[in-house]
Amino acid sequence: MRHFLDFEKPIAELEGKIEELRRTTDAGGIDVAEEVGRLHDKAQTLLKATYAKLTPWQKAQVARHPDRPHAKDYIEALVTDFTPLAGDRAFADDLAVIGGMGRFRGRAVMVLGTERGHDTESRVKHNFGMARPEGYRKARRLMDLAGRFGLPILSFVDTAGAFPGIDAEARGQAEAIARSIEAGLEAPVPFIATIIGEGGSGGAIALAAADRVVMLEHAIYSVISPEGCASILWRDSAQASTAAEALKLTADDLKRLNLVDAVLPEPLGGAHRDAEATIAALGDTIAGLLAPLVELDGATLRARRREKFLEMGRSGVI
Repeated sequence: MRHFLDFEKPIAELEGKIEELRRTTDAGGIDVAEEVGRLHDKAQTLLKATYAKLTPWQKAQVARHPDRPHAKDYIEALVTDFTPLAGDRAFADDLAVIGGMGRFRGRAVMVLGTERGHDTESRVKHNFGMARPEGYRKARRLMDLAGRFGLPILSFVDTAGAFPGIDAEARGQAEAIARSIEAGLEAPVPFIATIIGEGGSGGAIALAAADRVVMLEHAIYSVISPEGCASILWRDSAQASTAAEALKLTADDLKRLNLVDAVLPEPLGGAHRDAEATIAALGDTIAGLLAPLVELDGATLRARRREKFLEMGRSGVI
């Protein structure tokens, strides 16, 4: 069954009626094609009108949609001959961060991603995409490995942020994130990051200090979650919608502020309504962005990447 968000209830009612009519046709042979067609057109019109005026808070809900394609889905569809690599060579293997080597359209690449999981079991396994220090140290190790062998880096980011537990802090969470960001900035190879869902705080930047950062249309990217911001500023998480507005976390906001390089349109109703088309479109976008970068040498890539992020500070954005 399709999962509907709170603001999609009118759409859910129409699609529910369509499904009931189809079942009636299957059971009794009654021809209701005309009525189904009319309701389908009405549902599509309502869906288009709803998604044309989403608020930042509603965008956050779409970015977190449980049926949205995750990092594993993108890797499985876009990367062939994928060989997963595990562990940080210091403490453990953190399954919130997945990565390995493979081929993207025939080119050898290093792939990284934060994986949330699709159901209860896999979400617990991947810690809901919230990495501990060993996850960021694994990311750093793989980025260093990519630099050593001249492999472009592709990352797929979808995390509420780094895991805030005591054990993570005890093992050096902040240092691990900083080192992962440093590894991204210093990588002598092309690096393309995509915010596929939620990009939360340093936990997201750790895998997105890239030459080119792409955001899906309904993804979000911010220094803190709307709920966390509301709890700090208003002592009330119910103010999350107000916080989402103030945080300027939508793809359009971030493109306007020059914090991301490209925004990829999603199918009507969000990526989860046509995951295959979304993944294919992202593959084309990555290929287009990667082509000119592979022509540059490592020193040029590092210098341009450094200048890109320094300019964000000079312009007063961060």
